[in-house]
Amino acid sequence: MQNTIFITGASSGLGKAAAKHFHDQGWTVIATMRRPEEEKDLVQLSNVKLYALDVTDEQQINACISEILRMYDVDVVLNNAGYGLIGPLEAFSTEQIQQQIQTNLLGVIHISRAFTPYFRERNFGTFINVTSTFGLLGYPLCTLYNATKFAVDGFSESLAYELAQFNIKVKVVAPGGMKTDFAGRSLQGVVHNSYDRLAAIVSEGYSEEQIVNYTPAEEVAAIIFGAATDGSGRLRYVAGKDANTLYNERLELSPEGQFGKMRPLFM
Repeated sequence: MQNTIFITGASSGLGKAAAKHFHDQGWTVIATMRRPEEEKDLVQLSNVKLYALDVTDEQQINACISEILRMYDVDVVLNNAGYGLIGPLEAFSTEQIQQQIQTNLLGVIHISRAFTPYFRERNFGTFINVTSTFGLLGYPLCTLYNATKFAVDGFSESLAYELAQFNIKVKVVAPGGMKTDFAGRSLQGVVHNSYDRLAAIVSEGYSEEQIVNYTPAEEVAAIIFGAATDGSGRLRYVAGKDANTLYNERLELSPEGQFGKMRPLFM
């Protein structure tokens, strides 16, 4: 029997890489995005089905998932849609704050809630939620992004306990830097003169010299596939050399120890 995965944010970056990877492994892929009529690559793949979905629109979420579940048996839900909002907290507008939370956190919550009764009745299913290294440790000028990704991590751990009795797995994939267009299409920044020095330090991590060392999205997509198919009860999959280095340091030093080591770098 052919397995099926539902993916949000499949128009670019990791979402598109995951859609292609699962397709290549023989899965049926339900690839959702805000404007599927503009998609040029995935539309050419026979087992990839495109659907319009804005994860900030709860009504559209429920209608889309209801339609899909009438037509497909979904085995895995990949909550991937999201973007980064970078800058000092005091520079953000209320609208920017709300949009970041609605996209990165509430979208995951609403989609998970919509699929849960279906998985529960089947006594089977897997949620895979994409977070970030910055869902495991804090970083300057990433307050809102950190907030949403930490929240998705905590949400996922709690939900994993809640749904274990129904043979439903919940997993988190936390990538570090990736060679995608995240910095172009999915990274939004605001500036404030009082933080110019800090912004200069942080921006070094997004330089061309650093990006070339990031993990290809295809490698992270393969890790997602492994999480979907390894049959384990493992919760977190840290993806990428930089992500593993930082996370292992956190485990070794403790969160407080790592904070004490990193804080002087930004003072």
